[in-house]
Amino acid sequence: MIEAKFKITYSHGMHARPATMIVSKATSFESKMILEYNDVRVPLKSIMGVMSLAIPQNVNFKITFDGEDENQAFEAIQRTINDINAMK
Repeated sequence: MIEAKFKITYSHGMHARPATMIVSKATSFESKMILEYNDVRVPLKSIMGVMSLAIPQNVNFKITFDGEDENQAFEAIQRTINDINAMK
């Protein structure tokens, strides 16, 4: 199991486009991934769950990865978040 903290620095936070990017990437892996923000936990593969958290810019949140491809999933999600943070 891997637990990691992330931050969205993109000016609009975790709105529809970034959420779609992360969920799309997450669904390409077998591992279970849980996103936690403000003591609320949702599956990272659920667009409605991720959107419901309304994560704003510059706050920390945690993602837990658990499964056979957890290392690859972690790296892919980390790259996706870096891509989101590079958006203008």
